[in-house]
Amino acid sequence: MKKQLIIPLLLLAVLPASAQKLNVITGDVNCGPVGYEIPVTAVFELENSGRRKLRISDVKVSCGCTSVDYPRTDIAGGEKFEIKMTYDSRQLGHYVKQAAVYSNGSDKPVFLKMKGVVMAEVTDFAGSYDYSIGDLRIDRNELEFDDVNRGDQPVQEIHIYNAGTTTCQPNLMHLPSYLTATMAPQQLAPGRGGTMVVTLNSEMLHDYGLTQTTIYLAQNPGDKVNKDNDIGVSTVLLPSFAAQGTQGVHPSLTMSAEQLDFNFNGRSKVKDEIVLTNNGQATLQISALQMFTPGLKVTLSKRQLKPGESTKLKITGVAKDLKRARTKPRVLMITNDPDKAKVVITVNVKL
Repeated sequence: MKKQLIIPLLLLAVLPASAQKLNVITGDVNCGPVGYEIPVTAVFELENSGRRKLRISDVKVSCGCTSVDYPRTDIAGGEKFEIKMTYDSRQLGHYVKQAAVYSNGSDKPVFLKMKGVVMAEVTDFAGSYDYSIGDLRIDRNELEFDDVNRGDQPVQEIHIYNAGTTTCQPNLMHLPSYLTATMAPQQLAPGRGGTMVVTLNSEMLHDYGLTQTTIYLAQNPGDKVNKDNDIGVSTVLLPSFAAQGTQGVHPSLTMSAEQLDFNFNGRSKVKDEIVLTNNGQATLQISALQMFTPGLKVTLSKRQLKPGESTKLKITGVAKDLKRARTKPRVLMITNDPDKAKVVITVNVKL
């Protein structure tokens, strides 16, 4: 009888004291700009990642200007839940407010943080929302990071308006490693606008010249990727001339034209050419030759030109593909001419 009692006690001794685990999914919320004395609410997402029921015993806020709303009932294992913190916005300027969450799923409290700026008057985006993605209206569906040098961290903004009837949480999906995005505010109530800030980390780009990718704007986390919510991103990383020759000895590119006019008049293809000449004192190297849009084809007989040499750049436009282009058709050249490291040839198209 004693042995039967000892075995279960030993089993209990090796079990963890608490099989609940409080996991914070979203613990830092940027609410962006808000008007004076207009309360703003941050929504934090958490999860009971354990197997047993979790209970929130208390949530303590950093000051009396904030209030919280949290579940008062048990939270099942594996279940996600929300904690809402509201700031009364009665003080102008930037603010940071915290809340400490106490539960049986953590030995120490976990902390949540909301931040933003209270302004005497919030100026709405004055531009136009020309593109639609579901209930969202946006001012652009293409991002271009132009003339980027290694080490730069330029930003681009997408202004977003919620034209629907329910609150949404816009977010960008399929971001490559060299892009990050933040949305302020993180949630858009019906009839409200916000800004998605996209930052490029140029140190993460591997090649000079044009890098293109497609990202996707979702109304809410978990939305599916499709062709209706895609946003094109192009980046032009310029080469460095730190190791270039001294005493002004360098190549010098001249071109017979820097733009072409393609008038199709019912034709399926149009061709033209540009003569490239090296009038410098060093060999000209064309390291990249790329197209910003579909519908253009290029051929170049020589990529290296000695001083005094010339070559022809032939450009062909395909009507059926150019009809699908969302941006102006252009050809990019990257060269070792320090005065023309980046050359963009614009193709004016009349279909």
